[in-house]
Amino acid sequence: MTGFPFFTRKIPSFAKYFGLFCLCFLLAVSCGQRPNASGPTTTPNVATTSSDRLIVGTTLKPRTIDPADAYELAASNVLYSLGDRLYTYKLGTDEIIPQLATELPKISADGLTYTIPLRQGVVFHDGTPFNAKAMAFSLDRFIKNGGKPSSLLADIVESVKDSGEYELTIKLKSPFAPFPSLLAFAGACAVSPKAYEIGPGKFTPTKFVGTGPYKLVEFSPNFIRLDAFDQYWGEKPPNKGIDFQLLSSSANLYNSIRTGAVDIAYQSFDPGQITSLRNQASSGNWNAIEAKGNVISYMTLNTQSEPLNKPEVRQAIASLINRKLLVERILADQATPAFTMIPNTFAVSKPTFQEAYGDGNITKVKELLGKAGFSKEKPLKLEVWYPSGSAVRQQVASTLKEYATQQLEGVVEILPQTVESASFFANIRKGVYQSALVDWYPDFSDPDNYIHPLVSCSKGSAEQGCQEGASKSQGSFYYSDRMNQLIQQQRSEKDPAKRQQIFSEIQDLLAKDVPVIPLWQSKDYAFAKKGLEGVQLDPIQQLPLWEIKKV
Repeated sequence: MTGFPFFTRKIPSFAKYFGLFCLCFLLAVSCGQRPNASGPTTTPNVATTSSDRLIVGTTLKPRTIDPADAYELAASNVLYSLGDRLYTYKLGTDEIIPQLATELPKISADGLTYTIPLRQGVVFHDGTPFNAKAMAFSLDRFIKNGGKPSSLLADIVESVKDSGEYELTIKLKSPFAPFPSLLAFAGACAVSPKAYEIGPGKFTPTKFVGTGPYKLVEFSPNFIRLDAFDQYWGEKPPNKGIDFQLLSSSANLYNSIRTGAVDIAYQSFDPGQITSLRNQASSGNWNAIEAKGNVISYMTLNTQSEPLNKPEVRQAIASLINRKLLVERILADQATPAFTMIPNTFAVSKPTFQEAYGDGNITKVKELLGKAGFSKEKPLKLEVWYPSGSAVRQQVASTLKEYATQQLEGVVEILPQTVESASFFANIRKGVYQSALVDWYPDFSDPDNYIHPLVSCSKGSAEQGCQEGASKSQGSFYYSDRMNQLIQQQRSEKDPAKRQQIFSEIQDLLAKDVPVIPLWQSKDYAFAKKGLEGVQLDPIQQLPLWEIKKV
């Protein structure tokens, strides 16, 4: 996701409580146990539903479900059920497979032209036939309407044309090896030309007409209802539909699965609630599902600010980070220590920060800071900024402060600093902060999406740092000719083995220059009533609801 990760692909909410509120449920809740350390909770309202539909509880609320403007995690949760893209992922993997395409693209020798054969016999939810003109319309609209994710394609695609009734030809501005993965992005789905318009700002936030296994029946601030699409071209879902129910807090979400008010509870719990639900799963009426996530939490360092413009100071901070402590103390082991920005779900992932600095290596911190001229008498003072609404980041900053105080005898002073979210994200790109704690949610499943959007720079110099480009927007202002060259090389390289070698050098260079410090890789959790089949967490498509059956 371009822009800033913590906003994009993240939080919101939705749900309307339709039907009658259930008196028995209220009584059950009032007599039931309270959530753990989350404080008091209110009783979530419950939607009545038939037994062959799924009720999904969540605190995430889509701002919009227009695929040309949706860029939040909450929206993709819904769009993956409503829309088909040219390509998708084999569940549980990052293997690209055709969806509305019938095979992987034919790529010209110069890597610029993609020819894609399309599936026949597909119709949109409004009955409009799907063909190459409709797919070209959908991608053109994504690019031209100027929505939040539009740059994903606009920066790369030169043109999209129907070169046959069921053949699409896409020309790129420059070679981009992971392009099929980008076409699997939730927002790159086909939409009916009869239901949408092309033009800047022409969005329909509460409407969706695509080709997916479900069609939209209702969208309101508090409720989303999807029905299985009876003319779907592919395998029909084993349930009749999905009712997304918004709960106003994680405490209510916690309570809703414990009392059976929802079939599935997914996003977002705090670590204490996850621990409690996992521990009670064997005696309760639910199952706990855990999977590797692909979200990376990291610290960004402003390479143009004093004294972080000295590489040895940034390396000392990298040595100071004790990931094991953070994961155990703050995240209750619901994450994995990260020693590179590329998650370990990718074969190219290489733990270069562990190789270079270890974990909580106090001896190396003192050695590096000594070379940089810091001591007890002249300590390094490091401001660590985070958004005020993030309890986890507040704990990370506090833990780092405590750890440095205990271990470094005054050589380092960590200064936690917080500000409300809007100012936090606006100020990062202005270079206001020395360091900041943030998350990265990928747009598509390729290692490039963990490197290019974070440390590339389109204009700058080693002396002045990044003046235009991704690393400026992410607050590091990092500029490296070699890094930019490597990023471009891997984006153009078709040979997977050679591309892996390039990513290896990229990760080595990141560990040497330290514009960012990886902290942990997320784990993902969902809780589902016993008696549901097919519940799984996918690292990209999140919770594949079209696979779930009530038995």
